[in-house]
Amino acid sequence: MIFIVWIGFTETVRAQFYQTTSASVRFYSSAPVEDIEAISKEGISVINSKNGDISFKVKMRSFRFEKALMQEHFNENYVESEIYPDATFKGKSIGPIDTTFGRTQKVVFKGVFTVHGVSKERELPVIIKMSDDGKIMSLSSEFRVKCEDHDIKIPKILWENIAEVIDVYVNAEYKIISK
Repeated sequence: MIFIVWIGFTETVRAQFYQTTSASVRFYSSAPVEDIEAISKEGISVINSKNGDISFKVKMRSFRFEKALMQEHFNENYVESEIYPDATFKGKSIGPIDTTFGRTQKVVFKGVFTVHGVSKERELPVIIKMSDDGKIMSLSSEFRVKCEDHDIKIPKILWENIAEVIDVYVNAEYKIISK
């Protein structure tokens, strides 16, 4: 009887929501003429560790570039952030998320990635590390995005300045918000 109660308590503790409002999203474009890099530290996300649901959003205007002109061109000419203000991902982990204290695991989230108003099914690889007290879930991910997959047009005259495939890096610390 005590064993059954303990199992039920363990499941309740592990059924938790984690949230971040300061996820770091960095992208990098390597091209023959110049490399372009931008970072946002304003990604917001929620993960339900019980059912594996994830929702992630970053405002396109929150990306900061080394050169102001790059930032202006990015927002006005490429991602058209006035029309398409956010990049989002909404999905579910393919396997269970292990919230054992101190545990690190690889997870794949399958869902819909939307940039520039174009949604694509994606599987994104993620590494999740739980803190020793279970109150913080760290997430990191690296993946690539093809500009053409999201109707982001690169003028032929600039093909040497902007890569057709962009490397994306996500790092976030989620804090527990409910049990």
